[in-house]
Amino acid sequence: MHRVSGGAECDADRYLVVAKVRERLAVGKQTAQMFDRERFNLRKLNELEVRKQYQIEITNRFAALENLSDGEGISRAWENIKENINTSAKESLGMHELKQHKPLFDEHLGFLDKRKQATMQWVQDRSQSNVDNLKNI
Repeated sequence: MHRVSGGAECDADRYLVVAKVRERLAVGKQTAQMFDRERFNLRKLNELEVRKQYQIEITNRFAALENLSDGEGISRAWENIKENINTSAKESLGMHELKQHKPLFDEHLGFLDKRKQATMQWVQDRSQSNVDNLKNI
């Protein structure tokens, strides 16, 4: 939105313009996905054998945690729990593979290079064969 104000004396035939500018910053998808790089393949939990293997690993790891001393503190206990869950999930479930998207114009880059070369030949020598070559591409 802008407004023209006629009250400012500038000693000219110009008018003072006041404008409000609003700007929005958008977070790109790539920066948002950088934090989600490592994800476990949770779909494997639908398979009965994988689910049982994961349950056995978690049970074994938590049984080992019971033998730890009580004097370590809550933060260290939480780190141990988190590490055990992550390692057993990595071993039994594996990591989720992110899809790699192809660039949109990959197949057209060769076409653009050929057209550029044909145009450069046509600029250097404007013979009929170069004109026909440029039209064919």
